[in-house]
Amino acid sequence: MTDHPASARPAGDGMERLTARLRREEAVVVAYSGGADSALLAFAASRVLGARALAVTAVSPSLAASERTAARAFARRHGLAHLEVCTDESDRPEYAANGADRCYHCKSALFDALAPLAAAMGARVALGTNLDDLGDHRPGQRAAAERGAIAPLVDAGLTKAGVRTVSRELGLSTADKPAAPCLASRVSYGEPVTPEVLGRVEAAEAALRDLGFPVCRVRAHSGGTVARIEVPRAEIPRVGELRERVDAAVRGAGFTFCSLDLSGFASGRLNALLPLLPS
Repeated sequence: MTDHPASARPAGDGMERLTARLRREEAVVVAYSGGADSALLAFAASRVLGARALAVTAVSPSLAASERTAARAFARRHGLAHLEVCTDESDRPEYAANGADRCYHCKSALFDALAPLAAAMGARVALGTNLDDLGDHRPGQRAAAERGAIAPLVDAGLTKAGVRTVSRELGLSTADKPAAPCLASRVSYGEPVTPEVLGRVEAAEAALRDLGFPVCRVRAHSGGTVARIEVPRAEIPRVGELRERVDAAVRGAGFTFCSLDLSGFASGRLNALLPLLPS
């Protein structure tokens, strides 16, 4: 996926390194979700390549409506060339089965949607993968490598912290935006990913944010009947104080049971289930 191995480097000249990397491309189609990584990449590509840079947002049930709205707003604010395309991962049995390789099938659907645009522009697809992502369980990276996608943030030696530092230096509103992986990442491995379950997760997390928990995850278990809430450890006592409102909000989103994870929020928590899946 990357043109050469990269290691973390000081973020102070990160924009210069990213600019130099993007100048090596004739044109790029940026897979743009609106998160901190893809927003910086889309912004930089637009600045470097102008009309030869296109930011494309994949729209499916796994993208929360609030994230879609935020991505649109950022693109308008910064004058990015921006399109939305519908992807069909929900219709793919391998994706819906939610095995350990779900992300591979999701990314394959993304590339199938982006390939015609890239071909028309003579461009390569660019992903907002950063150096920290390389050490996580991300089967989508295999799909990216198979399709010849590039990862300019990795090539520029930017970690997640580096992305946030550069974004802050540029005055981008996404500099401190909490990570918001796709909604399917909230569904317990081995349990079907359906639009109905994703809708429950989206509604429950929106309700928790309205209650004052900007960083939260609602993990769906037991066929989408059990919600396991994760918030930062410091916020756990406040969940207890608001337990009746939290419980009502989560049940109102369609869950039958509402539980709180006393270990607190941790990104990728469901990866702990991977060793239990059939090999």
